[in-house]
Amino acid sequence: MISKTNSVLCIFLSFLLILFFPCTAKTAPRPRAFILPVTKDAATKQHITTIRQRTPLVPVKFTVDLGQRFLWVDCEKGYVSSSYKPVPCGSIPCKRSFSGAGVESCLGSPSPGCNNNTCSHIPYNHFIRTSTSGELAQDTFSLQSIDGTYPGKFSSANSVVFGCAPSSLREGLVKNVKGIIGLGNGYVGFPTQLANSFCMPRKFAICLTSSLHNSTGVIFFGESPYIFQVFDSPLDFSKRLVYTPLLKNPVSTSGSYFQGEPSTDYFIGLTSIKINDNVVPINTTLLRITKNGKGGTKISTVEPWTKMETSIYNAFTETFVKLLPRATRVEPVAPFKVCYDRWSFGDTRTGPGVPPIELGLLNNKTWTMFGANSIVQVNHVQCLGFVDAGPEPTTSIVIGAHQIEDHLMQFDIANKRLGFSSSLLIDQTACGNFNFTSKA
Repeated sequence: MISKTNSVLCIFLSFLLILFFPCTAKTAPRPRAFILPVTKDAATKQHITTIRQRTPLVPVKFTVDLGQRFLWVDCEKGYVSSSYKPVPCGSIPCKRSFSGAGVESCLGSPSPGCNNNTCSHIPYNHFIRTSTSGELAQDTFSLQSIDGTYPGKFSSANSVVFGCAPSSLREGLVKNVKGIIGLGNGYVGFPTQLANSFCMPRKFAICLTSSLHNSTGVIFFGESPYIFQVFDSPLDFSKRLVYTPLLKNPVSTSGSYFQGEPSTDYFIGLTSIKINDNVVPINTTLLRITKNGKGGTKISTVEPWTKMETSIYNAFTETFVKLLPRATRVEPVAPFKVCYDRWSFGDTRTGPGVPPIELGLLNNKTWTMFGANSIVQVNHVQCLGFVDAGPEPTTSIVIGAHQIEDHLMQFDIANKRLGFSSSLLIDQTACGNFNFTSKA
């Protein structure tokens, strides 16, 4: 027979399990994964998504920033929500965000972005290299779930932390975009918050469309599969991922950050560069991350083209040019320095017929880029889509959005690894071939 004391103890322990390990509690079935649509803006090359936010829910457009540490939105104009809550100073969300001092006073009556004694942060806009002080807040966000092949119902996550920003910080963003969604590797990064809200694995995958016309890429949060249409048949590209470690930079590489804050950008261990199996002679020490946070290689969705430290860029372009002795060089078009006559290359399934670029990575893996990701057509000429970052950039190589378009990229935060596919064009599909239509 169980004593009354033991019975009370069992109830108490059960309560603790639910409190501290909510995923173990028996609740209604949770979604295993979520999706967001992503389009590409022709003028700015920014990748844009839409999320339902607030109470009542309204669709809000955001620019996707892979490495930014948290989501921020314009709270100055038109922000109305009954579920909005400022984050108090000293609270756990405040501490986990590496926030600064609290906002002690605010002119005017309390409103979104204007409350006393709240946690402050510094939302950053990469496109104008500007940050401001802003209130840290929480509100409801709603995303569409997906179970395997077909999208399903929308589910809401309450108390998602984000930063409030003034309307002026939206300068440089696409028209009607209200802020930036940060997918960075941190406690208040959107992927981690979503994973914690729904007890999902801390992983997400992006597949950015290269098309500027009626094509929609996708971001997945949570479990695979990642299914795209190949002609009329679905194909799960999660089974084709190759994995390499994600590295941690101990110093923030954001344009604005607090003292002691590590980088939330995603770094990979680049070990070599080859072009059509020809080794590019570079100083490989530049590929290592120093204790001061310099060097290394990161992936970005806000840099449209890959940027390389000057000595790496020079060696890279010289090798590329030597391998195309018969191609007709033309006057370069900024920001590029190597351009060719538009008829210099034939067309292939994977873009212009130029030598493939092979990035050697940790674990003896190779990421191969073909013409669709190495060449950019500008003003009727074709240019090598890599740019000179200068002699002393913070990060030696920043792999830009053009180079990852039509590749499936999985950022497995929990297991500290990057999964990447070959170009989907090889299989005669693309990131724009995800089926957003719900099952009837």
